[in-house]
Amino acid sequence: MLTQLSIRNFLLIDKLDIDVPAGLLVLSGETGAGKSILLDSLGMALGARGDAGFVRPGADQASVTLSFNLAPSHPAQEILQELECGEDGEWLLRRVIGKDGRSRAFINDQPVAVSSLKKLGEALFDIHGQFEAHGLLNRETHLHLLDQYAGCEKDVQALGQLFSAWREAQKTLEAARGDAMAAQRRAEDIRASLDELEKLNPAAGEALVLSEKRTRLQQKERVIEALQAAHAGLQEEGALAKTAQVRRILNRAAEKSPDLLNSVLETLSRAEDGLAEAAGALESLLRGDDFDAASLEKAEERLFALRAAARKYQCQPEDLPALLQRFAEQAKLIEDGAGSLKKLEEQAQKSRAAWEKRAGAIHEQREKAATRLEAAVRKELPPLKLENTRLSIQIEKIPVEQAGPSGITRATFLASLNPGMPPSPLHKTASGGELARFMLALRLCLSADEATTLVFDEVDSGIGGATAYAVGERLAQLAKK
Repeated sequence: MLTQLSIRNFLLIDKLDIDVPAGLLVLSGETGAGKSILLDSLGMALGARGDAGFVRPGADQASVTLSFNLAPSHPAQEILQELECGEDGEWLLRRVIGKDGRSRAFINDQPVAVSSLKKLGEALFDIHGQFEAHGLLNRETHLHLLDQYAGCEKDVQALGQLFSAWREAQKTLEAARGDAMAAQRRAEDIRASLDELEKLNPAAGEALVLSEKRTRLQQKERVIEALQAAHAGLQEEGALAKTAQVRRILNRAAEKSPDLLNSVLETLSRAEDGLAEAAGALESLLRGDDFDAASLEKAEERLFALRAAARKYQCQPEDLPALLQRFAEQAKLIEDGAGSLKKLEEQAQKSRAAWEKRAGAIHEQREKAATRLEAAVRKELPPLKLENTRLSIQIEKIPVEQAGPSGITRATFLASLNPGMPPSPLHKTASGGELARFMLALRLCLSADEATTLVFDEVDSGIGGATAYAVGERLAQLAKK
């Protein structure tokens, strides 16, 4: 609800702060007292058209700030969340117009578009007498207000769910039809691809496992090759053989000079024993290794086959199982396309029928509620000196193709303020005290609305006595809520 209106340098107003209490607030004064300026400032803050003419002479800019608080369940909360203006319980809505005509808008000091102010204002305020397309003057609100009066809001919510289910079923059907037509055109290619991938039979995660196994086997293969090279270097013509050959040469020389070569021969003997021991150890390692070259070859062959298929179908190897599944589904669609489509068509028809049945029942509820609301408003009009005024609620049935989640109903509130005049839409009805009193009667009958700030301009124009008392009494009734 609105808690404060602050105005700076707006037309004749230098500075004005109005605290707005809960309940009924009456601003009264003779002509020229400035009541209309207050409404002009309120309209500007709510996104109405503004220009440099609003700026007080001698000032650089005019500003209007509205302070309000909201219950967590208030519809305006959703708008504020979309605008990402914070989560405070107290909100500030501000509009600034410079003397150059440029306009800026803020919510909690965060810049927003003027259109955002207008959208938020429509959720917060219901203004009668001056501004078009606010509250009851906005035709878009009429169906929702009628549903509130009829008490069928939960039914309408369920209807929206049925509508979503129908649309989803229809969307699935259309997609299946498109797939079926595309599949028929590509039938031979699909079957050939399916056969190829079924033979390959790729498993989920297989390519990654094979790649890791290949890397592991390749590393092991390189170790084995190193062991074999080292063993060969010791055996046959390797270091062991050459060491033995050197020792034999020195043995023959030692026969002539034993003291000279004994230490060398002992060293060579130890070296020969060590080399023999190393060769034996390498031979033991080679005999005990379980490396199978065929395993590496087999892993590489399978991995290369998966990668080749992935290149062919322009995907990653890990996507091949899903691709196989898709080809299988398309092939099944080709084989049993008519049967599958028939089931989807039946489901879509069933969903549509359920929505249409519920929409038809709600349409009847709305028609009955419209009749009751017309009668309720008619009873409220004579005390307000509006005996010749009448409310007509136009209920139209929308073609299913043009309907939406809220059903097949279009509701428009019409009013005739003068005898013999045909009813016209509220926003096209001449403004003034009569319209404001008519809106008061209508709003009183629709008082089950969420917390909204209601503004009635000149609601007492041209009346007095019992009529003025009736107006005040009804304003007081509304103010209690």
